Amino acid sequence: MYQPFWGLVRAPFDQCLEPDFFYRSQTHQEALVRLRYMIENRMGAGLLAGSAGTGKSSLISMLAAELPEDLDPLIHVIYPRMSPQELLAWLAAELGDDSASQHSPAGSVPAILTVDRSIRAIQRRLTELTEEGRRAAIVMDDAHLIDNPQVLQTLQLLLNFQQRPEIDFSLILAGEPELLPQVQRMGQLNDRLAVRCVLRPLTDSETTEYVQHRLAAAGSRMPVFDQSAMESLFELTGGVPRKINRLCDLALLVGCADQLQTVRAEEIEAVARELNSVAAA
Repeated sequence: MYQPFWGLVRAPFDQCLEPDFFYRSQTHQEALVRLRYMIENRMGAGLLAGSAGTGKSSLISMLAAELPEDLDPLIHVIYPRMSPQELLAWLAAELGDDSASQHSPAGSVPAILTVDRSIRAIQRRLTELTEEGRRAAIVMDDAHLIDNPQVLQTLQLLLNFQQRPEIDFSLILAGEPELLPQVQRMGQLNDRLAVRCVLRPLTDSETTEYVQHRLAAAGSRMPVFDQSAMESLFELTGGVPRKINRLCDLALLVGCADQLQTVRAEEIEAVARELNSVAAA
């Protein structure tokens, strides 16, 4: 809506996960390098923690874009509150196993595989992928929401497959900071983590660079936010990318409506008050 006014070819602050919008802050680059190292060197499992809105999903998307072609399939678990049986059956299906549909009557909803059959199917498919020169990667998103300890135990047991030379896959647990003590209580699972990465909010200078980077990725060729706006952004968001995106998006809309040449602190503060009033209602 406001893109033509600001000389943009696409919205710079929506929640898209395209790699060219990814900003390599110090904390994000460190996590990216460590997770890549874990996967490329076949080290098993890693953990990515960060508060809501700090960029875990965008980092995982960037990681997927940068990984070797033999890393396939990349399985993204976005609903962590499955039972162990449901999780194993789902992983088997995502790996390409069709046992459930083969053993269900035609036209019926496929039954959930038993734990034993799911484990056998997962083992078989991981072996086949490795023989084909491919490696699976499993990303467990929002893993802090796992409310059944048996799910973490199940993941721990799956990692035992990595001890076999004919099987090669990686596991990443991603979630908010409370995931760290959850995993620490699972002694064997905690011991299998090769890397642990914790994302921090952006600094004040990184906040400015982040905004400029996303504007440039969206086609901007002119200053849009003045220095006072950048200072207000950092003060009001604490450097959390999701909050920065929300304020910047609304501020660009207001600036377009008011025909402004640049967005200033007063626009940032006005949209922040508006968002706070809506949240309090």
